[in-house]
Amino acid sequence: MSFLVDRRGLVRASFAFAAVRLAAVGLAAPALIGRAEAAVLKLKLSSSQANDAKFANGRVFYDNLVRQIAASPLAGQVEVAFFPDNQLGQEIDVINSVKLGVIDMMVSGSSIAANLVPLVGTYDLGYLFTSFPQQTKAFDAGAAAPIEQALLKGANIRIIAWAYNFGSRSVLARKAVNTPDDLTGLKIRTLPNPVITECLRLMGAAATPMAFGEIYTALQAGVLDGLEHDPPTIVASKFYETSKFYSLTQHNFSPLAIYLSETTFNRIPSVQREAFIDAAKKAAADTRAHGLNVEKEALAQLKDKGVAVIDCDREAFRKRVLPQTEAFVKARPEARQVVDLIRATST
Repeated sequence: MSFLVDRRGLVRASFAFAAVRLAAVGLAAPALIGRAEAAVLKLKLSSSQANDAKFANGRVFYDNLVRQIAASPLAGQVEVAFFPDNQLGQEIDVINSVKLGVIDMMVSGSSIAANLVPLVGTYDLGYLFTSFPQQTKAFDAGAAAPIEQALLKGANIRIIAWAYNFGSRSVLARKAVNTPDDLTGLKIRTLPNPVITECLRLMGAAATPMAFGEIYTALQAGVLDGLEHDPPTIVASKFYETSKFYSLTQHNFSPLAIYLSETTFNRIPSVQREAFIDAAKKAAADTRAHGLNVEKEALAQLKDKGVAVIDCDREAFRKRVLPQTEAFVKARPEARQVVDLIRATST
């Protein structure tokens, strides 16, 4: 080309160069789009419990969730990394991280969320639920909705599914406990939650809030005289090595919640959200069935480990705790609807 070109020639040359660039971009675009479509959504799931595939509810839910995802349209699109045994921090720190969107998901009892939204503590009221099947009946009747809405509004956390803790909560101690008098003065670990702490205080204990990860060493050192928890958790965490009397107070049938950060919910592509929530609900249903089956097995294992399982005077404990519910509702009138729905399904 001569240096002396007319204006139209310059324009034509410019368009030719642009066409080459566009063609190059067009060729590259399918590869870039393909990589974007192949991007895998990675989520972090936390549990305070041991990495036990039979007796730890977090691990059981995780295994069920992985199976449900693999059998769904999300296969190959979503990966969940599991962090058991407080690997991401103590529960109170983890749930705050879920609130902030730093951690995506958490499997835990409903009790820990009461530290963020006190209304959730309704479920911790002593002797409110009579069984886990009754709990599901109450939730299906509407007793879960106000709690879910309050937690989403007040803490940026969705409860995307409900399961069961693996058995009702009872008292493991260094001495036999048959009546409230036997519990008097014993330092019993409770969740760091004011409602369940008050429940144990009314039962007669010197209720001692403490993070889950600190329990075993506190029992070894004599800082605690016992704790309250379900049988499979006691087996999985080997608390039976420190205390040999398990009294079936059954003061709380604690719901197990599957928490999802609202920040994470919003970053899940809209085409995947429904399938992911569906997978989580199915995994929770599988976890409920598993939990009902393993409680008896865990009690048998405790007996084999030398633990005395005591069928204590539950009615005496229930009567001691009875005033708690009315006091709670008086302080938080919004809890009345939830309590009434639960009580209406107790028979």
